[in-house]
Amino acid sequence: MTFPQYADYDGLGLADLVRKKDVSPAELIESAIERAERHNTKLNAIVYKAYDMARAAATKLPDGPFKGVPFLIKDLGVEVAGLPRTDGTAFNKNEKDTYDGLLAQRFKASGVNIFGKTNTPEFGITGTTESARLGPCRNPWNTDHITGGSSGGSAGAVAAGIVPLANASDGLGSIRIPAACCGLVGMKVTQYRVPQGPEHDASIGHGYAVHHVVSRTVRDSAAMLDCIDMPEADSPFPSPPKSRPYALEAATAPGRLRIAFTDETPSGKPVDPEIAALLRDTAKKLEALGHHVEERGLGINYRKLYAASTAVLGANFAASMRHRVQEMGREPAPEELEALSWRNWKGGERIPGYETMRGWQTLKSMTRDIFRVFATIDVLLTPVLSTPVPKIGFIDPVRVEPREVDARQAQTFGFTPPFNMTGQPSLSLPLAHSKSGLPVGMMFTAKWGDEATLYRLAGQLEQAHPWIGRKPAVWN
Repeated sequence: MTFPQYADYDGLGLADLVRKKDVSPAELIESAIERAERHNTKLNAIVYKAYDMARAAATKLPDGPFKGVPFLIKDLGVEVAGLPRTDGTAFNKNEKDTYDGLLAQRFKASGVNIFGKTNTPEFGITGTTESARLGPCRNPWNTDHITGGSSGGSAGAVAAGIVPLANASDGLGSIRIPAACCGLVGMKVTQYRVPQGPEHDASIGHGYAVHHVVSRTVRDSAAMLDCIDMPEADSPFPSPPKSRPYALEAATAPGRLRIAFTDETPSGKPVDPEIAALLRDTAKKLEALGHHVEERGLGINYRKLYAASTAVLGANFAASMRHRVQEMGREPAPEELEALSWRNWKGGERIPGYETMRGWQTLKSMTRDIFRVFATIDVLLTPVLSTPVPKIGFIDPVRVEPREVDARQAQTFGFTPPFNMTGQPSLSLPLAHSKSGLPVGMMFTAKWGDEATLYRLAGQLEQAHPWIGRKPAVWN
């Protein structure tokens, strides 16, 4: 039996119905499965179905704030007992995990009911979800276009109303880019805000990558972060402090903030004129809400920043591939890795140790420079993408030569990576649409550890300019 109004509610709304006994977790999971079966053939958002596991779990879910809410896990780096983990690549063991990792434990404790895994590109490398192993993921707003990456499957499933929120991760933009492409809320949390356990210490992009969710509402994002951000016992990487639950912050007025905005790109090339106009429209909305708004950028040498990051990430990827080779007990066959992954792996192995260390030192130094800018502002506003949402195939790592993939990604996704390098919280909100009807995300970045300000501002913007009523073509 399904619940016909299922997609009208966010996650907290569904859980409230469960608490009131107006609907059961069993009805909710059947509703999610029905929508998944109706829409996934068009989207390819869900790549592994665990329907029977979820049906069995529906009768014994913990009493967390999301009790009974159907949920999906990104198929990249999260261990869930009984589910396989491909990481988007053919070079894997094709075995099911036998235990729940720390993050899966925390998701489950929130009360969600996991019923599958979502599409991701190979190793989460690209800002589009198109891989040889799992195939392209299509945007519910227009299936000719990408969902973004690397959390594109999660974003597609949430945007289509299959689930109200889903697991996502962000190493260089992989929460914010899909949220922007699919019209969702996507918070990249502060570095070490959400621990994953000791088994992930060596595999989180040298500190760049973080996990959280994409969602349709601000309050779902905030409440889920409250569920998964507890400090990890005996961790050498303590979670940044917070003063109170983020669910409260999302319902609190932000006061008058100092907000800078800029459309300057790391490449120096101008953003698409339509995106630039929508950015300025967002700045006006913020001004109308009483904030102090001025146009200025970070004033840093982006070429130097990106060169440093290339050395660090290249060496880190080479190390992770060597670890995978040891686990597999063999080298990959040529058909088991995409050309981009081969290039990144072998290129990373050729980076001298001194270049990697110099890159790391440069990142630390430039992080100080960026932090100084945030001593004079509360929030930086930029677009998420420099262009409208691209079509599938434009950045396809399977069919496009790696150097061209690099160029097209830089042309499209330049705004998000710096704040993975600095570890700051950074949030995409669905505040605009292009003339073609596709979502346009606006990105808000705050001081290190200051998700609270972002959630307060996001709640204010959601109330003043609500987006929940806008539905994509793939919905009914």
